[in-house]
Amino acid sequence: LSAADRFVRRGDWSRQRFGITTRVSGKRLGIFGMGRIGSTVARRATGFDMEVAYHNRRAVDGSPHLYLPSLLELARWSDFLVITAAGGDNTRHLVNDEVLDALGAKGFLINVARGTVVDEAALVGALRSGRIAGAGLDVFEDEPRPHAELLTLENAVLAPHVASGTHETRRAMADLVLQNLQQFIATGEPVAEVPWSAAR
Repeated sequence: LSAADRFVRRGDWSRQRFGITTRVSGKRLGIFGMGRIGSTVARRATGFDMEVAYHNRRAVDGSPHLYLPSLLELARWSDFLVITAAGGDNTRHLVNDEVLDALGAKGFLINVARGTVVDEAALVGALRSGRIAGAGLDVFEDEPRPHAELLTLENAVLAPHVASGTHETRRAMADLVLQNLQQFIATGEPVAEVPWSAAR
């Protein structure tokens, strides 16, 4: 959409046709991190008739989706690889040159987790050389300063870490804070805890 928007605004539409792209429906969606957010992404992907597989530290009991035992296998399997894994030292740069090469020249990487999970320099190299088709990024290694070369690449869509930036989501977040306070005062236990690694 962003490339099409730029195409129209530049006045290119009157001179040439917009290029052929690829559709999402019917494709393979790989999810790295099948927690609450990953499960939500998987559920929404069913609306596009996507086949879903995932990689986690361990298989999720009762999940209807294919579990693959390594991130590398998941990348090889995927048309679109979505990162929803937690950040921190254990996941730093797990999406590296090897994983990007496994995703391949027709594959797309989407990161809505933490910028540190993806080796941003490796991603820039893969995008520049066409080793992957494209990337959609809502998070970056050094926010609010994305890798300078990302800003020049037409095959990358960049957003300023706005995943929770809706009125409805922020209202739900505020409601949860109030529910946590009320329950903690009443029982000594919160409704929901935020792990320190997720808060960073």
